[in-house]
Amino acid sequence: MSGAFSLINMHYLLGGLVVTIVVSVISILISFVLGTLIGIILFEKVPYFTKTVRFISNTIRNLPLLLLIFFTFFALPKLGVELNTFAATVVAMSVFEASMVGEIIRGGLLSVGADQAEGALSTGMNKVQTLWHILLPQALKKSIPPLISQFISLVKDTSLATAIVLPELTFRSQVIYGQNPNYMIPMFITIAIMYFIINYGLSLLAKWFDKRMV
Repeated sequence: MSGAFSLINMHYLLGGLVVTIVVSVISILISFVLGTLIGIILFEKVPYFTKTVRFISNTIRNLPLLLLIFFTFFALPKLGVELNTFAATVVAMSVFEASMVGEIIRGGLLSVGADQAEGALSTGMNKVQTLWHILLPQALKKSIPPLISQFISLVKDTSLATAIVLPELTFRSQVIYGQNPNYMIPMFITIAIMYFIINYGLSLLAKWFDKRMV
């Protein structure tokens, strides 16, 4: 079993960890920005436009993420959009998570008292200023716990990209124990620890943000 932790194997596995982290960070940033826009649109109830966005968002949220990954990697090329495994994973995860983030942000905006919006408008602020300076900051603060929880799920869901042979953490562990079945348990334990460290770090980050925004 000690052979499972050889320098070559660990170096190969850490390379997968880097891929997992990079995919996660990029997907988190894109989904947060896109999801915030979706949440604002759902909250503002723009005629026709909001209904369209809600329909698309609800449809995406109720699809399996693996199906979206397959669609971006296998179906989009049929439509003339060629994506490698890395780009396909980022696109699929960003779109899927954005639909989740949109609902979280919408809920955060709804949780802010209507009297605050009315008070801001009465002071001469327009709707955009009220949203940007009054409602959104409070909504984001209230949304931190569910957002972090969603992003933790995102990190774990990167393992689904093994289906399109993205060389991330889980895929590389499969390659290693594919050499020797006795390496399977050591690899499972090792990647479990790595995932735990990443997600525990996100939890600590959430607590830090929560304290800073009090």
